[in-house]
Amino acid sequence: MPPRSANRPAKAPVAPPAPAAREALAPIVAPPWLRPAIVALAAALLFIWFSPEVADSDTWWHLKTGQYILQTHKLPVPDPFAFTTAAAGSAYPAEETVRHFNLTHEWLAQIIFYLVYAAGGFPGMVVFRSLLLMGVCALVGLIAWRRSDSFYLAVGAAIATGLIGDRYVSDRPFLISFLLFAATIALLEYRRWLWALPAMFVLWANCHGGFFLGWALLGAYCAEPALARYRGHPQAGDKRLYLIGAIAVAVSGLNPNFFQPVIMPLLYRESVMQGLLWEWQHTALWPLEPFQVMLFAAIVVMLLAWRRVRLVDWLLFLAFAFGAIWAVRNVMLFGIVGPFLIAGYFPRYSRWKRALPAIAEFAAAVLLILGIGLGVASGAGLQFRASVWKYPWGAAKFLEDHHIRSRMLNSYVHGGFLIWRLWPQERVFIDGRALSDNVFKDFRNIVYNMAGSDPRQLLDKYGIETIVLDGFEYTSGEPFRLVPVLGLSTPVVWHLVYWDDTATVFMRHPPPDVQPLQNAYALNGIEAQCESYVAHDPYHPRCARGLGALYLQLGDNARARKWWAFYLDHAVEPDPEAQAIYARLLASGR
Repeated sequence: MPPRSANRPAKAPVAPPAPAAREALAPIVAPPWLRPAIVALAAALLFIWFSPEVADSDTWWHLKTGQYILQTHKLPVPDPFAFTTAAAGSAYPAEETVRHFNLTHEWLAQIIFYLVYAAGGFPGMVVFRSLLLMGVCALVGLIAWRRSDSFYLAVGAAIATGLIGDRYVSDRPFLISFLLFAATIALLEYRRWLWALPAMFVLWANCHGGFFLGWALLGAYCAEPALARYRGHPQAGDKRLYLIGAIAVAVSGLNPNFFQPVIMPLLYRESVMQGLLWEWQHTALWPLEPFQVMLFAAIVVMLLAWRRVRLVDWLLFLAFAFGAIWAVRNVMLFGIVGPFLIAGYFPRYSRWKRALPAIAEFAAAVLLILGIGLGVASGAGLQFRASVWKYPWGAAKFLEDHHIRSRMLNSYVHGGFLIWRLWPQERVFIDGRALSDNVFKDFRNIVYNMAGSDPRQLLDKYGIETIVLDGFEYTSGEPFRLVPVLGLSTPVVWHLVYWDDTATVFMRHPPPDVQPLQNAYALNGIEAQCESYVAHDPYHPRCARGLGALYLQLGDNARARKWWAFYLDHAVEPDPEAQAIYARLLASGR
């Protein structure tokens, strides 16, 4: 080898970088435990959102129905719980069909909820409800992960579903329907364990009448391969999907109502009573709340990506967006579909494809921790009990202790609770099962003391001897005028025998061991009820407005001023009419 030329410059040795410089250049990498920790934090946040106290008015009659079915080994037909149902008649042609459906379509879910209560009491019910809704969110997250291949979009989709699910924290059979709805989508997305669908549909059809929603899912997922086959591009496994789907639809008829649930939403529209229920109202597109934001976000991302949007996704979007706008009760269905559509079509520019920097991953964990802290601080979650302030526990115990068995008038909202607490000692007048438009009409004529109706004649018609009544329809704030009418009427025919901050009890003929109170105390009762309700639910203060209007009508200006002032102090939005009335009352009092 020739010697190195003396005039060739030798390469200077490169000094290794200092340890501090090497560390500065090294990228920060998120530790492997961070993503599992984020999943755990998201689950904790959802659990807090989904764990308020047991408070839905329908929960009570669901529990009692489950107990009844287990003990008697038969469905609750004819109605065992309300004395008015048998002679109610039909207010519209399909009412008998609707009544049978309402009595029977949730029988298996009612047994499940009662067994949960029997095993774990009210804490067990809160945990069970939370797990059902968390399962829905987890399934949405899995679908979003499959669609987007993004961990954080999947977590975001699960949280988005949770924001909608926060409005559905009721211990009712529709929770099982939501879970099976999400599970059906997941099976159809992953194309695994499809033979589980027929068994799921039989379960679904006996837990909740909404099982036909699964038919819509099957139709949407079958339409895509059917179109491909029509165009000469058959997809692998499409015939298997058609076969399993057909079997699932056929076996879902194995329930007490066969395939009648499909037409029930239309039959419900014939009912005046059903039309007044909140869950059947149309959903407004303004103001912006989680559903509206999700709806508009889905529209935007799907339009931006319209060239690659799958047929099944257009069908899912159109079906369940329309359903959610048509009725409030369907919003949760879009809350399941919308998030994974958004995740799947979220803009895929290069900056979104890169992995999040570690600092952003830690920031996601910090945001979840903050959310958990706010959730705990609000006091709404982790309430492993039943609501005491909302239902007439004291009045029920009074009737129980005095062995009252006479025919009872009660409010629509409290009927389910009184079924739970008092049956078979007492049967109710009306309850949330919505069984008779005629009874509902008479109930409103009695308690609102409507013009043209005589509550005394209606009370005699039904043989009412006991009245257990709260003071208001709390959403509208409309007072039940029967309470002040009975409290102020002379001569005294109905005797006040009990009152507290949840209900007043009047009896026509009190038994010897019951000492009547002064009837005027009934007004103290409805005032205490309103104060309690606003203290526990400050977003619904309109009972105070109703009280102000009632006292104004009665000519008691001092009390009217008090309650108009109370309402204006607690109003959640401006009310110029209330301010004007209060100003006139102040001027007249000087």
